Amino acid sequence: MTHAHTTLTPVGGRTAWLGSTFDYREDGLWQLSADELTEIDAALSTLKSHGDLDLTEITPDTFPLHTVGEFLARLRDELWSGRGFVLIRGLSRDAYDDDLARIYCGLGAHLGVIIPQSGNGEILGHVMNVSDLVDELVRGYRSAQSMNMHSDGHDVVSLLCLREAKSGGASRIASAAAVHDRMVETNPELAQVLYDGMPIMRSQHDAERGDGKIVTSGNVALFAKPDGVFASCVHVAQTRDAARAGYFQITPQQEAALDLFCEISASPEFYLDMNIAAGDIQFLNNRLIVHGRTPYEDHPEIDRRRHLLRLWVNIPSWPRRPVNQQDIYSMEDLPHWAIHRTPFMELPTRYLADIIH
Repeated sequence: MTHAHTTLTPVGGRTAWLGSTFDYREDGLWQLSADELTEIDAALSTLKSHGDLDLTEITPDTFPLHTVGEFLARLRDELWSGRGFVLIRGLSRDAYDDDLARIYCGLGAHLGVIIPQSGNGEILGHVMNVSDLVDELVRGYRSAQSMNMHSDGHDVVSLLCLREAKSGGASRIASAAAVHDRMVETNPELAQVLYDGMPIMRSQHDAERGDGKIVTSGNVALFAKPDGVFASCVHVAQTRDAARAGYFQITPQQEAALDLFCEISASPEFYLDMNIAAGDIQFLNNRLIVHGRTPYEDHPEIDRRRHLLRLWVNIPSWPRRPVNQQDIYSMEDLPHWAIHRTPFMELPTRYLADIIH
């Protein structure tokens, strides 16, 4: 039974942008000034004066920023109610080694609370093609294949580029609010299906090391608008995994709604390709932005491959997600996942050494 769609209204505003209509370098890029870079270097010196602190010990107190800290506070507002993304440029990849990871965590700590990303407990993820170097089946971000539009966990996902691919590998983003508005305009019945939601399945590894739930206990809404504030939660592949595994019987209408979302978000009218250069940092609001990646060609040598660092950040000042979206982002997971982390495990030099050996 379909719901009356008279209650569905567009989001509109700056959050519902079309990638074909503007240049992110004009509206979405922050170039760090010489003074801001000097302040970041001073914060790094302060951090090192405390000894060899682990990444989890990097806080606004151990990595003090005034001007840049104020910018990051303003960034929270832009992520929440503006475009939903920003690209920060100006850090020199060649000027730092593992210190770039420390700086990255320092910036993240001023934005919000850095959280673990998987059952391995890592707070700094490595986005790199290692599919030919490990025995187990790897997740999409550890391969060179394209990635369809999706959300990541919790509030904000961020990427810092250490090294670009030989060719390809652009970060593709789209406004979930704009996709929502087009669906409401052209096919409100299918838009309502995404408001009703579907179950989502996650990896057995993350579930077993977290709250134990491999599949959500109820439907997770891809679209929600409590109190008029739009929030998306898009995990198409994991929803289809749940159906294939027999956790629910997906209907033709649900399939059609997922297909339509994928079709619109993959349209050149909607998406924006960002070429993230070495030293660039991208921040995305997972409630407003869906992201993917174009396929890429890599160098065979491991130390020349495309390599990005990833942060997941929760913003305490933001409202909690709608109730029908919280099931997939269990806060109970985080302390259980953190137990499996070992000190300094995410530093790039250590990560590469572990992969090679």
